[in-house]
Amino acid sequence: MKRLWAVAGCWLVATAIAVTQSRSVFPGTLDQHPAIDYRGGPVSDVVSALQRDVARGAVTLRHEGRYGFLLAVLEQLSVPVDSQLLLFSKTGIQSAFTSPEHPRALYFNDRVVVGYIPGAPLIELASHDPRQGVIFQTLKQDAWLPGQFSRSDRCLGCHISANSMEVPGILVRSMFAAVDGRAMPQLGSFLIDHRTPLEQRWGGWYVTGTHGKARHMGNSTVIDPANTDTAISEATLNRTALPDRVDVSAYPRATSDIAALMVFDHQGQAINLLTRLGWETRAAIAEGRLDFSRGDLREVARETAEYLAFGGEAVLAEPVRGVSEFTRSFSGGGPRDRKGRSLRELDLQTRLFKYRCSYMIYSPAFDALPQEARAAVLARLRETITDRDTIEILDDTKAGWR
Repeated sequence: MKRLWAVAGCWLVATAIAVTQSRSVFPGTLDQHPAIDYRGGPVSDVVSALQRDVARGAVTLRHEGRYGFLLAVLEQLSVPVDSQLLLFSKTGIQSAFTSPEHPRALYFNDRVVVGYIPGAPLIELASHDPRQGVIFQTLKQDAWLPGQFSRSDRCLGCHISANSMEVPGILVRSMFAAVDGRAMPQLGSFLIDHRTPLEQRWGGWYVTGTHGKARHMGNSTVIDPANTDTAISEATLNRTALPDRVDVSAYPRATSDIAALMVFDHQGQAINLLTRLGWETRAAIAEGRLDFSRGDLREVARETAEYLAFGGEAVLAEPVRGVSEFTRSFSGGGPRDRKGRSLRELDLQTRLFKYRCSYMIYSPAFDALPQEARAAVLARLRETITDRDTIEILDDTKAGWR
């Protein structure tokens, strides 16, 4: 059996580098470029909005037992608890608190990811600003000082790189982990999105759910670094419950749902592409070189459209089934067409989604793209999407699609 590689990360684990890299114009220019101004420009992400509401007394966050502010934050940000994912490798800014017994939990919706570790001093938040990309903040788990948010640059050391398309985005390096949770990057790593075969996913993650004879790297730890194949076995596959070593009482749910993991894998790279396209276009407008007929702008618009249309998606060899309410709750959201269909409906038989366009086309980041960039992506999507059902859904639910 060939050795499999997985991905590990700074504090989020998600998704990946684009197949074709656009030119890297932004390293070192976050503050200097007047069209971007990542650190100083105005933001409208949901966490910054919550911070303002707390500061002016419009919202009070409840501190509840061992979870601290977690449940209150999830409620205020409309993040479903059933989206819970568990990462046990010792990575991130609070890695000392992470272990296979107390993994880091991630909760997400279309606009924000919330990170929580039992006993850790901070809740970590990464919210997607429609113009500026992912904004990283922390919230102190201090019952006596509620609402102590802080925008942190600590995450940017990992979350702006070639792996996030040189913009502040979703990045996680997931890799094999030792039995104590220590990351083992010397064994290799891999970046994940919807194009990645299951057999290369989720090293360092817990995975609950069934997937037939398909293999993945979740739930596995490495005892013998010279023989990583032995880390994956029947005991690590098709698990419907977390291992006994996990203290499930420390979390709102006792799952790390495979369907939620797959959606998260898809969403991260969509976020990175939308941010990169927006930044490229704004810089081009400011410099008087806007042209989507050739060069880097044409390429990043093409790549964004093809990703939103699930280009290169890995085929599922067998059906996948989660063990939480995530599949039902996620598929039940989003706009629906006159026949009651939604782009959020999961397939999980041979592919992730039933229809051939990502729900991220409804995101504020897509709508906030400069008009020229949005038109270029939509034009490419109209050439790419041929599925009649998907076209009808977009006709009914996405203004400007035609």
